Amino acid sequence: MSSKKPSVRRHRTLWISDVHLGSEGCKAHALVEFLRQNECENLYLVGDIFDGWKLRSRFYWPPDHSRVLHAVLAKARRGTKVHYIAGNHDDFLRQFVRKQLRLGRIRLANEAVHTTADGRRLLVIHGDVFDEVVSGMPLLAHASDLAYTLLMRADVAWQRWNEVEQPMPKWSALVKNQAKSLTQWLSGVDEKMLTRARREGLNGVVTGHTHHAEVRYIRNGVISYNCGDWVESCTALAEDFQGEIRILKWEPQPKAAPRRKAAVTTRKRAVRTARRRVAEPIKRVVARVRARRGKTEAAATP
Repeated sequence: MSSKKPSVRRHRTLWISDVHLGSEGCKAHALVEFLRQNECENLYLVGDIFDGWKLRSRFYWPPDHSRVLHAVLAKARRGTKVHYIAGNHDDFLRQFVRKQLRLGRIRLANEAVHTTADGRRLLVIHGDVFDEVVSGMPLLAHASDLAYTLLMRADVAWQRWNEVEQPMPKWSALVKNQAKSLTQWLSGVDEKMLTRARREGLNGVVTGHTHHAEVRYIRNGVISYNCGDWVESCTALAEDFQGEIRILKWEPQPKAAPRRKAAVTTRKRAVRTARRRVAEPIKRVVARVRARRGKTEAAATP
């Protein structure tokens, strides 16, 4: 019996950030599902799509991470305008921006300005340039990232120990959100956004970096949009054809059991059933022979 194919939703623009391909926490399988079931005219990858920090220390690249790249490239081939905005975890791509190189059909930049369907101008930037810790104290930023990774592993391990279905980082997400909120406040992120918006005539700023999806009014008509992430929340921003922008929350579906394993299990059951069917008549024949032999021996005994 064939399963019903899920419907495809269409958007004018999608923004995705903080996927962290190459790290254990990446929810690549969920992102592949999302990309296959959501089509758009414009796709912005708002930084930290790759986790260069993790890949430098330990290479981790399961098949689902390659499937994410294939899904993005498939959209580009079908006509979607794909913009890749470099972030702090994939800052190695910024050298391509300086040399004005392109990644096939993907436009690579440090920032971009997007015009919505209703005419608003939005700055699209990863957001690490507004973060004083990342830009001014890189060693502290790396130490914080290591601590966050260890906390996330402990969080997931605790949930698995307590048999929680579909383990997702929770305490680690809470700690990171609180730490990022404090860092943003100390760094004066809102004031920096307002200054940039006023100087360039912008109506808002789209960022990632904090792993916390939001649509938040700052002041003076400037709105802050954040894409969230695909490590903890599995969120994205979507613009409809009237220019309205909202947060999309994707619920990861459990992976189906591999067909090969299911086929092997079915084959083993069939073999056991066939053996049982063959063995039962033989057992009955052997029992009859033994019964007759017993009667014969009993009759021969004086």
